[in-house]
Amino acid sequence: MKKIIVFLFLIGLISCSTTNKEKTSFTKEALIETLLNSEGNQVTFESILKENESKITVIEVWASWCGDCIRAMPKLKALQTQHPDINYVFISMDKSADAWKNGIAKHELKGSHYMANDQMNGKFAKAIDLDWIPRYIILDKTGKIVLYRAIEKDFDLINKTITELK
Repeated sequence: MKKIIVFLFLIGLISCSTTNKEKTSFTKEALIETLLNSEGNQVTFESILKENESKITVIEVWASWCGDCIRAMPKLKALQTQHPDINYVFISMDKSADAWKNGIAKHELKGSHYMANDQMNGKFAKAIDLDWIPRYIILDKTGKIVLYRAIEKDFDLINKTITELK
């Protein structure tokens, strides 16, 4: 019995260590998911990534109702001022297009804007392992993920990552 318990414990450790590993690319499930763009059209996540090929890109997953997202806005704007040559892609987890668009206007967010169709517990959120917002993902010029999971407390890491990519 003790051997079985030890074996299960070791399997759990191995499983945890591999699932927490930083990803360097998005899953097929994430790439085929569609998002609403600011013109009211559905576009695949893959097409959004292709639009940003050959550019360092910061993706922020956020929502207008998210207190942590709103508190992080000044840091994000400072990042944009410090790195104006970087692409910024915003993906909202809002429940309605009106709330999403009002949030963009209210916070004067500069970048490309999209909204997930099924919010925080939907297919897209699961496909990118979304467990917290705001969430930041950084892609290098080749489209490779160099930072998969950063949150509002990680702006020093985000800034350092961008600086190292330049």
